Amino acid sequence: PVEDRWERCFECCVKCLGVLPYASLFATILLYAGVALFCGCGHEALSGTATILQNYFEVVRAPVETLDVLTMIDILKYVIYGVAAAFFVYGILLMVEGFFTTGAIRDLYGDFKITACGRCVSAWFIMLTYIFFLAWLGVTAFTSLPVFMYFNIWTICQNTTVVEGANLCLDLRQFGMVTIGEERKVCTGSEKFFKMCESNELDMTFHLFVCALAGAGAAVIAMVHYLMVLSANWAYVKDACRMQKYEDIKSKEEQELHDIHSTRSKERLNAYT
Repeated sequence: PVEDRWERCFECCVKCLGVLPYASLFATILLYAGVALFCGCGHEALSGTATILQNYFEVVRAPVETLDVLTMIDILKYVIYGVAAAFFVYGILLMVEGFFTTGAIRDLYGDFKITACGRCVSAWFIMLTYIFFLAWLGVTAFTSLPVFMYFNIWTICQNTTVVEGANLCLDLRQFGMVTIGEERKVCTGSEKFFKMCESNELDMTFHLFVCALAGAGAAVIAMVHYLMVLSANWAYVKDACRMQKYEDIKSKEEQELHDIHSTRSKERLNAYT
C-alpha cells in the first residue's frame, strides 16, 4: 500500500509538471523580476534625487498649486506604485491564459467552444502585450536619461583632480528642472560640490537608476517572450479548431457511409427473403 501511494503521488506530480506552461512561467518570472527591480530601485532613486536637490541645489518645495520638480518626483512615485500593482495582476492573467491554452491543446485540442474562446483571448492578449511592449520601450528610454545625467556628474566627481582648474557648473536649468528665472547650480570649486561628491546619496542614486534601467530592460525582454508565447498559443489553438472541424466532418462522413452500407444490406436481405 505504501508503494502504491508513492507511485500514485509520483504519477500525479508528473502529470502536474506535464501541464505546466513553462514558457509562460519563465516569462512571468522575468516580468516580475524586472518590474520589482524597476519599481523598487526607481522609487529609492527618486527619493535620493529629491534629497540631492534639496541638500545641495537648495531646491525648495513650491506651493501646492505649483507643479515643481519635487512634486513631479512624488507623482512618479505614485505611478511606480500603479505599475507594480498592474503588472502583478497582468502576469497572473497571462499565466492563467497559458494554463488554459496548454490544457486545451493537450486534451486533443479540447472541444470547439473552448478552443474558439481561447483563440479570441489569445488574440486579445497579443494586442495588449504589444501595447505594453511599446510602453516599456518608452519607459526604458526615459530611464536612460537620469542614468546619463548621473553618469556625467559621477564622472566629474571621480575626476576632480583633472577638472580642478576648470570652472564647471551643474545648472538645473539646463535639465529643465527649474524655471529660467531660478538659479540652482553647483560649481566644481565650491564646498557643496565636494560634499555632494563625497556623499553616499550620489553614488547610491546613480547605481539605483542603473538597476532600474536594467529592470526596465528585463520587462521589455519579458514582453517579447510573452509575444512569442502568445503567438504560438494562438497558432496552436487555431490549428486545433481546424483539426476539430476536420474530425467532425470525417466522423460525419463515416457515419453516413455506415448508414448507407446498413441500408443496402437490409435491402439485399429483404430482396433475398
